[in-house]
Amino acid sequence: MDEKIQEIRSFIIDTFLFGDDSVLKEDTSFLQEGIIDSTGFLELISYLESHFDIKIQDDELIPQNLDSLRNIGQFLERKLTCVE
Repeated sequence: MDEKIQEIRSFIIDTFLFGDDSVLKEDTSFLQEGIIDSTGFLELISYLESHFDIKIQDDELIPQNLDSLRNIGQFLERKLTCVE
């Protein structure tokens, strides 16, 4: 999963932090730190769906799944395990 997290981390740094990774740790809350707003989450969801070939359901759009690198990693692990 580390490789997937690195890909997502790079996407977030490039897209939302304009190359500044100083505030982004594995458990940094995107919402609390103001890294990603509601429109940005739509972009993140689109990236995850296209990059990992998954479909994120409406009921999965919760902070416990998408509000940090750690949460996304755990969510992807569950999601990709169900797909395989």
